[in-house]
Amino acid sequence: MLVTLIDYGSGNLHSAAKSFEKAARALPGGLDVRVTKDADLVAAADGIVLPGVGAFADCMAGLAAVPGMAQALEEAVIAKGRPFLGICVGMQLMAARGFEHGEHQGLGWIESEVRALEPRDPALKIPHMGWNTLDFTQRHPVLNGLDAGVHAYFVHSYHMVAARAQDVLATTDYGGSLSAVIGRDNMVGTQFHPEKSQKTGLKLITNFLEWRP
Repeated sequence: MLVTLIDYGSGNLHSAAKSFEKAARALPGGLDVRVTKDADLVAAADGIVLPGVGAFADCMAGLAAVPGMAQALEEAVIAKGRPFLGICVGMQLMAARGFEHGEHQGLGWIESEVRALEPRDPALKIPHMGWNTLDFTQRHPVLNGLDAGVHAYFVHSYHMVAARAQDVLATTDYGGSLSAVIGRDNMVGTQFHPEKSQKTGLKLITNFLEWRP
């Protein structure tokens, strides 16, 4: 089984790759985790991870700049229904549009928009950075074994606003409720960084590697 982490110039993938490799080693079946810019490899993968650090438009541009990658994602995720995990901005790119430094088109996989954080409490700093609790609104195989109130590590100034409540699997509170995990069909995304979230993150990564939607 092959799981690919897409390298499209968005941040350092080292810590994410190490976390997925650690989880894979603990599972039977010889899971192969690779960081790649190869669109053909992504199209053939059994699972796909899209990390993301930086601005929405820059990440979309970086993805578009990798030859064949946008088409490979559509083929693997949408046409073939392969398991997909978006992390931080990688989750936000699943939205229809983002409003960071103007309006920009997203992948359009989840009916949603990415908008600036506007906490009700002006004392709360932007970005939302550090540990915060998760509150689960729905059960999902990728969240198995995680109890309400577990902590995850966030770093973001924008958040996904989903049009449909059923696409929000977990929330967190930062001067208001924010989408922390979204999901539909074979796709799931986390606003937090699983690779920085210790036991919570490792459990979620393990669940994703075992998920067969």
